[in-house]
Amino acid sequence: MVFKKLLGSLGVGGPTVDTVLRPGAVVPGGGLSGEVRLRGGSTDSTIEHITLELVAHVEAEHEDGEAEGAVVFERFTVAGGFVLAEGEERDVQFTLTLPWETPVTELYGQDLGIVLGVRTELSVSGARDKGDLDRLTVGPLPAQEAVLEAFGQLGFGFRSADLELGHIGGSGQRLPFYQEIELSPAPQYADRINEIEVTFLAGPDALDVVLEADKRGGRFSGGGDALGRHTVGHHEVQGRDWATEVDGWIRPLAEAHASYGAHETYGAHETYGHGGGHEQHRSGPGMGTVVAAGAAGVAVGVVGGLVAAEVVDEVGDFFEGDEEEEEGDEG
Repeated sequence: MVFKKLLGSLGVGGPTVDTVLRPGAVVPGGGLSGEVRLRGGSTDSTIEHITLELVAHVEAEHEDGEAEGAVVFERFTVAGGFVLAEGEERDVQFTLTLPWETPVTELYGQDLGIVLGVRTELSVSGARDKGDLDRLTVGPLPAQEAVLEAFGQLGFGFRSADLELGHIGGSGQRLPFYQEIELSPAPQYADRINEIEVTFLAGPDALDVVLEADKRGGRFSGGGDALGRHTVGHHEVQGRDWATEVDGWIRPLAEAHASYGAHETYGAHETYGHGGGHEQHRSGPGMGTVVAAGAAGVAVGVVGGLVAAEVVDEVGDFFEGDEEEEEGDEG
């Protein structure tokens, strides 16, 4: 997507900017490339800096409910300190390295409902203005894809994904929010688990997988959350039976009694406002098939067309809301 905006706070006749991202999905920790296209206005302009911001649509829980808003989670200054002559056209090439914890927005080409954007800030002779948001698409790392594919093979279904403001206690989390991917239970676990929430915390060498199982209450026991953490090296993805391994992660969570004290150790979600042997698993469609079916509205344990419709509305509201805010600032 190309965005173009006359920078209102710089006055009529000021420079204009187009920022173009290279097409296709990028991955966490990978490179994001593109160019910023400048065109001089009616007079020479001193460009102090061109800064790109990574922005995420994030939810926050508090005592009165939930709130949503945009969070800037990284900034990159890509150029500055030059004079843009009257009417001059200049292209600034850039390649940025995304944070390892950058959320995944799509899986097998299907939108997960996570909204990320890239916004350009231009500072000219002491005046600053921000351009429109250009949507950023992020695909999974091989380890993330392997884990999610295993969940799909076990029979789990995609429900939703979101970004929660806060930190996971005991982790090395760096961003001010974390991603939760909510999965409906596979048939063999449906009598004990309401859903599984998967959070990935990636780093240069390995991927931490944090699992939270929302357990059903039984006749003689209450429900509750069971937590687990597993680390996968990026070099360890190939040649492993991921379905069996992930099943081994889930089984103790399903069979565990209420996990009292679990939130005191790794896995406690510190948000704002609240704090052996493997049974043979059934084969089935991978997570790619499950997500695609959900987007098409087919019921395969997925909240089908409803999710797809909400994603479209959410994306539109996020970008339009940002533009309305900027227009208000300019007035």
